[in-house]
Amino acid sequence: MKFPNAQDIASTNVVYTYMQDTIEYAIEKMLEGEHRDIIVIDGENYYVLTAMEVLKLKEDHIKLSDQISHLNLRKIPAVVKETNVLNLLKYLDELSEYICVVNDDKTIYGIITHTDITSNIDPEVILDNYTIEDFLKLSRRVRWINKEVKTLDVLTHMHTSGNDSVIVVEDQTPIGILTTKDVVQLIKHQSDLTLPIKEYMNSPVDVVYKRTSVREALEFVKKKHYKRLIVVDEHDKLVGIISQKELILLTYNRWSLVMKEHQAELQEINTLLIEQNREYELMASLDSLTGLYNRHKFKQLYNSSLETMLQRLEVLSLIILDIDHFKKVNDTYGHIAGDEVLKTVAQILQDETRRIDMICRWGGEEFVVLLPTVSLEQAGQIAEKLRVKIAQTSIEQVGDISASFGVCEVKERKRLEEVIAKADELLYKAKKSGRNRVELCEGRGY
Repeated sequence: MKFPNAQDIASTNVVYTYMQDTIEYAIEKMLEGEHRDIIVIDGENYYVLTAMEVLKLKEDHIKLSDQISHLNLRKIPAVVKETNVLNLLKYLDELSEYICVVNDDKTIYGIITHTDITSNIDPEVILDNYTIEDFLKLSRRVRWINKEVKTLDVLTHMHTSGNDSVIVVEDQTPIGILTTKDVVQLIKHQSDLTLPIKEYMNSPVDVVYKRTSVREALEFVKKKHYKRLIVVDEHDKLVGIISQKELILLTYNRWSLVMKEHQAELQEINTLLIEQNREYELMASLDSLTGLYNRHKFKQLYNSSLETMLQRLEVLSLIILDIDHFKKVNDTYGHIAGDEVLKTVAQILQDETRRIDMICRWGGEEFVVLLPTVSLEQAGQIAEKLRVKIAQTSIEQVGDISASFGVCEVKERKRLEEVIAKADELLYKAKKSGRNRVELCEGRGY
């Protein structure tokens, strides 16, 4: 079994235009084939014009009669057609899903997408006893919305967040999906974007169950030509999304086990996969919305910091904070607005603390800050500074926000659960006393 070259899996049916052409001409070609993207050639460089960028033209005051060169397009990588598919793995983290395949004279030969790679993988080499559930920890956080949200707001969210799709969820059950391919149709038909997303979403949603085998998942992707798998549990409740890229990497990992006779190729793929696994390890330690540490990683950091503190006879303080009236924000303005509040508070915490401090999104609207070598009094001052900074912050659509704080100092060996429980008591006291305030642990140390 040999790994194919780029020319073996590339699609030669490429829709493209040139940088000196008009934007209007590019859109016409895009709509003719109902493509969501079109390749733009500029000498030996290749770019992609997306449907989302077309939607932004009016906002950026760009005319359809202008040349494509007026746009700030995303450059895509180009490889010669003899390139081994192993050497394409490094491009899977590119923002664009495309890899341009060129002839020796640099003319365009074809295009490779994640779909092309997936479609050329033989599922016979995949372990049947590996299920989607085993790899959900690697999946991206799914972005879901309510069916009544205005379509224009959804498109704006897709553009600013970089998500190529949104899932419409009702009672935790996926009822619809909108992708960038659908955006092309909205443009083509000049749809009314003030209508709720339920008017344009694709429904019902094709899903796979979390106990689906990787073999079945690959066959499903090949049959449906999907870029992603929407995964549900046995009660049809949404549990996550698995991308094509994750399926590809999983498959190549399996290939590496069955190709021992190809030592040179095996060494090459192992190196690539080690690099990719490091990235996934980082992904698994972070909250996907805020970029802060998640609870699992924070527990590890607390334990190691506690040991260092005990060895050096130093102190350690912990702050827990909760955004006031956050449920009301979600209920009134929706989860997109709620996400903006969470990201804003997370940024404040990062800006106003030291590099050695460890910040975690503990869950929901709760955050925890671990402060090595900081006493209770100093931690109280830091918490007050954070409280004031948050209270001075106003968020578009939501308005002013505030948070309540509980602060503890750790001077002896304590489990994180014990410290969090004590800090939670203080947080509750702050909430009960009127919110937007800081409560410190009585006495020195806990």
